[in-house]
Amino acid sequence: MHLHILGICGTFMGGLALIARAAGHRVTGCDAAVYPPMSTQLAEQGIELIEGYEAGQMALRPDLYVVGNVVTRGNPLMEAILDSGARYVSGPQWLGDNVLPGAHVLAVAGTHGKTTTSSMLAWILEAAGLRPNFLIGGVAHDLKVSARYDPAIRPFVIEADEYDTAFFDKRSKFVHYRPRTAILNNLEYDHADIFPDLAAIETQFHHLLRTVPSRGRIVRPASSDALDRVIARGCWSETVSFGPGGAWQAGPADADGAFEVLFDEQSAGTVRWALGGEHNRMNALAALAAAQHAGVAPADGVAALSRFGGVKRRMELRGTAGGVKVYDDFAHHPTAIATTLEGLRRQVGQARILAVLEPRSNTMKLGAVAARLPQALQLADRVFCFGERSGKHALGWNPAEVLAPLGDRASDYNDLGLLVEAVTQAARPGDHVLVMSNGGFGGVHDKLLQALARREPA
Repeated sequence: MHLHILGICGTFMGGLALIARAAGHRVTGCDAAVYPPMSTQLAEQGIELIEGYEAGQMALRPDLYVVGNVVTRGNPLMEAILDSGARYVSGPQWLGDNVLPGAHVLAVAGTHGKTTTSSMLAWILEAAGLRPNFLIGGVAHDLKVSARYDPAIRPFVIEADEYDTAFFDKRSKFVHYRPRTAILNNLEYDHADIFPDLAAIETQFHHLLRTVPSRGRIVRPASSDALDRVIARGCWSETVSFGPGGAWQAGPADADGAFEVLFDEQSAGTVRWALGGEHNRMNALAALAAAQHAGVAPADGVAALSRFGGVKRRMELRGTAGGVKVYDDFAHHPTAIATTLEGLRRQVGQARILAVLEPRSNTMKLGAVAARLPQALQLADRVFCFGERSGKHALGWNPAEVLAPLGDRASDYNDLGLLVEAVTQAARPGDHVLVMSNGGFGGVHDKLLQALARREPA
């Protein structure tokens, strides 16, 4: 079958394209911006990529158009598809109908930590010899790729996003996955562009719970009011909790980040790794509980996590220049920003942290949770906020006003060059520059490293 994928360079749709190719389909695709690294991965698999959404692509005459959620009405190719009566389907539904049936689906949902927890879980199963299939919104250093598929393999780890499926299907993507094991890692208000309030997201999470079989497993934090409300609506599966008061608990981390894992008050061993932060310990517990449901003994899971190398764009050290370390992190919600800073602060002690923030997600651009930013950024010694004032990524709020409680520690910029210059001037040898954005941020990481390298020694 020939599939033509609209929005192919997105992380999910690009991974889906790789899976479809591995399943034996001919795959082509298009996107508004065809760029590495996804375009490179796809080209290496023989997948033809087309720049833009011109209606002329109808001449390819695929058997099915697979539509990503970046595609809207008014898109020239989509309008031509609708006018012609051609067959089309959303990416999540195609995956749910054609790849996941018969698999042991392990879905990782939650407002934060989906990519990291999915990567941990896939790595635990890999280390146990289960060779899982997976579709993850990032690349773990150990797994090398974001998606993998072998029809003969039963375990399938998927990052289960609550964002809507397509312009013609406003349910969350994860309702199409029918998991046997479901991690509900946490639940907060997000995606202000499609959800009016937290209750609306809770409804979608309960839709997910309705699809988990009675022999399935729900993995959830022991303490979460929002998830308590979701569970109270009805739960028909085994529920396993983690965190303080849960069946799976983490002991305190030592100076090197190592911590003991307790399962039903019995030690499962000590995770020894370089990852920091309470959030990563909670992610680890969730992954261990899910892996156990797939047949991995707790002690084996702990041993695997001790060899876990982390995920790109999650506290990833991009380089050191002029004695200053520059990190890249995907944090783009106040809770994630706060936990990321907490993890770095534990790691660097009293050294200065310069936080460089791009509020780029739809929720952040709309300002729905902007008031929480000053508290989230408290552990940073300096804060540099970048926000466009016009165009697609323009902010709907004033960073100077929102960040005023931080006083002269915070400053805002709408010119990337001026931002790089300001951070470079402020940075001292021994400092840690933490860049946080869910986008490319104009290549600011490399720009900072180059500017710091050119700077004359003090």
